[in-house]
Amino acid sequence: MPKINVYLPDELAEAVRESGVPVSAICQRALETSVKRVTAIRAATIGELGDGDPAGKLPHFTERARTTVKIAVEKARSEGAAEVGTEHLLHGIISEGNNMALKVLLATEIDPKKLLAELPAATAQDQPADKFSGPLANAFELAVTEAITMGHNYIGCEHLLLGLVAEQDGAGGQALRAAGAELRSIRGATAAALAGFVHHRDQSPSKDPVSAVAALVGQQLKPLLDRLGRLERHVGLE
Repeated sequence: MPKINVYLPDELAEAVRESGVPVSAICQRALETSVKRVTAIRAATIGELGDGDPAGKLPHFTERARTTVKIAVEKARSEGAAEVGTEHLLHGIISEGNNMALKVLLATEIDPKKLLAELPAATAQDQPADKFSGPLANAFELAVTEAITMGHNYIGCEHLLLGLVAEQDGAGGQALRAAGAELRSIRGATAAALAGFVHHRDQSPSKDPVSAVAALVGQQLKPLLDRLGRLERHVGLE
């Protein structure tokens, strides 16, 4: 049976040794789950969209994420685009209007409305968009990978945003990076926003916490992001 080396931080490796947990079995189950999820999203993004629900085959997507994809497909078709691209998904995230990805953008001082206005328009084609573009398929796969890395069993708009920022070829990711989005800072803002969301929900479940969380994240995370940006520019990181 082939072996795959797994490298752990020193503290985690020591804790694993002390606890005596079955590392091989745990890793195997985690990898099996991850492979199934990546394979499923890969299969769902290949081929024609057809006339049905364009988000119906996307596994583990939240309702807001599904709505975002539907808006993206509608936008591409209204423009007469040849394919549904990353720019259309970004349009969908912004136009959906009330998702965690928008809160993350605001917390990192990126104006969604300004971003929307700067998205490129597609060149009209004879046939309406009936498939996802290669970059968009890659962004979906990267979103799944981000969700798995965070230990989440769902794909939300925040994961789609991370997938767009990580994907290098599509117009959506290029627009985000031009506006100042960096994968590391967006990832950190997402983790902080989700942690704040859960805490606020547990403290006051009768209230809508999303707007309050965005303000809290913006206040608490900005100094950290500023320092991170200065450090990355100093050492020449991407």
